[in-house]
Amino acid sequence: MRRARLLAVVVTVACGAIGVISSTQTWLTAVLDDGVGHALEVPGASAIPVLAPLSLAVLALGAALSIVGLVLRYVFGALSVLIGLVLAWLSAQVVFAHPVSAVASVVTESTGIAGESSVSDLVASITATPWPAITLAGWVLLVAAGIFTVATARGWTATGRRYRTEESARSASGGSRPHDAIDDWDDLSRGEDPTT
Repeated sequence: MRRARLLAVVVTVACGAIGVISSTQTWLTAVLDDGVGHALEVPGASAIPVLAPLSLAVLALGAALSIVGLVLRYVFGALSVLIGLVLAWLSAQVVFAHPVSAVASVVTESTGIAGESSVSDLVASITATPWPAITLAGWVLLVAAGIFTVATARGWTATGRRYRTEESARSASGGSRPHDAIDDWDDLSRGEDPTT
């Protein structure tokens, strides 16, 4: 089951990285009906404002998933599914519908014209790059990774001793482990005399 943990962590981190990278790439090109036909490039972070922060959250989830205990594995797996579903829904709207709302902030910033109906009148056409579809595939993969995490979490091997409290380490070893130099340092850290 060590491979299950590694697979879940790697896929979750990779999906978060795709989201972060994608947020800086051009998702849509909006051509304005202004007589000149100016083309405005719309990055992923403008098309979906929550893309970058939620992608960073996925990266953090993936990194933390490598060291957490059983309960948090379930929690993080469920969070991965939830975030993946939300971002997949938002990305799918951009991929299939090319909504004016996705380009509105860039158009407003460029022209000073605000309001969805005004922006809609100003935009002649919207075309998508491959990035929204790539990102959508990443979110579908994240949902699968979250489900896989929840399904396999119980069988994962325990984390290393350095990530556990003394009580959990003692209970995992059944109290039969001999006292060693690391335990002496831990005793000193707590202000106890290890020589007693």
